[in-house]
Amino acid sequence: MTDHDIPTPGGQAALDRGLEHREIRYGKVSSVEEAAAARGVDVSAVVKSLLVRRGEDDHLLVLVPGDRSISWPKLRELLGVSRLSMPDADTAFAVTGYKRGTITPLGVDLPVIVDVLLVGKSITLGSGEPGVAIGLEADDLIAAYSAVVADVTESSSD
Repeated sequence: MTDHDIPTPGGQAALDRGLEHREIRYGKVSSVEEAAAARGVDVSAVVKSLLVRRGEDDHLLVLVPGDRSISWPKLRELLGVSRLSMPDADTAFAVTGYKRGTITPLGVDLPVIVDVLLVGKSITLGSGEPGVAIGLEADDLIAAYSAVVADVTESSSD
């Protein structure tokens, strides 16, 4: 058995949920554009899984296309709160079990919000290991995690 035969934490979580997926091994990258090229997909198909703190010990994951950013006013309105923040790297690891850059909703027991632009798309997201992505259908992920679908992003250039 080689390392390639052993699923990543995200890959194992996808298997456990019965999600059809593939692991894409590509090595080190330093930008979302490099990740897209290495994964063989458009930047919008590289999904960022962003941990957001809603309150004390209250976190959620927001899935955002690679070419977009969270719209904080839209997300605050959706959640009915006046304040949100992104925790530091140590807190993100403590909450998800994954290091930044590898965070995925796969295997994490947190509420998930998926930006509406991902509906109906084939996406790639973190696997829990650097240099490996999980490719799957966004709609399957949404169903498996009972994710909330909403317009929560804006253009990264805004």
